[in-house]
Amino acid sequence: MEKRFYSFNQYLREKFGKRIHRISLDAGFSCPNIDGTLSKQGCIYCNNKAFSIHTRKIIPLREQIVQSISYYKRRMKVTNFIAYFQAFTNTHASIDDLREKYNVIRDFPEIVGLFISTRPDCIDKEKLTLISQYQREYLVWIEYGLQTTHNRILTLINRNHTYEDFLKTLELTRSYGINVGVHIILGLPQQSYEEMMIDAKRLASLDIQGIKFHILHVLKDTLLENWYREGRLNLLSKEEFVRIICDFLEIIPPHFVILRLVSTANPAYLIAPKWINQRSEVLHQIEKELEKRGTYQGYRYRYESTSCPH
Repeated sequence: MEKRFYSFNQYLREKFGKRIHRISLDAGFSCPNIDGTLSKQGCIYCNNKAFSIHTRKIIPLREQIVQSISYYKRRMKVTNFIAYFQAFTNTHASIDDLREKYNVIRDFPEIVGLFISTRPDCIDKEKLTLISQYQREYLVWIEYGLQTTHNRILTLINRNHTYEDFLKTLELTRSYGINVGVHIILGLPQQSYEEMMIDAKRLASLDIQGIKFHILHVLKDTLLENWYREGRLNLLSKEEFVRIICDFLEIIPPHFVILRLVSTANPAYLIAPKWINQRSEVLHQIEKELEKRGTYQGYRYRYESTSCPH
């Protein structure tokens, strides 16, 4: 490996032989956890405005793609792109609506991949049949927001799905040959270090292809902000996060693609911890810690996977 973990950039270079940039899109979908289908409260930490540049700006999907491609071609000299349907829940719609919005990418020959972010309770065979058809022309991934494998914490953060829901959806998705990425949050409320390591061991035993890491952080206009103001949160320090992420990486298999190692947030919405936006510094510290240990992603995989608590 070029690094001590299997980076998304390395994975894409192996697939395409060059740099590929992922562009974030808001296709106007809602979320069952905020539109009343399941809840109107939403997840306690969620404010989509903090991570998607196009979120609810009412810019047509096609124009979002045009603007992003033009910007990154000019700024970064990138020539090919992945369309990342990111904001809210991108399978929470009728099959006709999904087909219409996904098909917009066909008008852009520069696009070589289709990534769809969604919830494990917003997928079915009909939707997977549609999504699987794009695999003939594109690199296709579905990213599922799991956040943790512990149902107690899923209830606490108001996810309104269970770990078992995810396992059923994972099995169904993989039956279509679609790559699966899993979103995991480190430092959730009332989450112990031991529970985070159980998350690592459980994921290590599953047929997933990648993990996207998030650090619990407080955004404006969320229930989590209220908890933070009331002194009910213990957020991870930079040093704690570096130690935990290195421990996590050692446990998971070396072939898992690290879709993202360090999350960031729009400074206009970020309340705490401010250090998460020091992305380059945090990545450097992770590399230095793994180097100091003499370890790497998958270092403890064989041992830990044989003693996995299910």
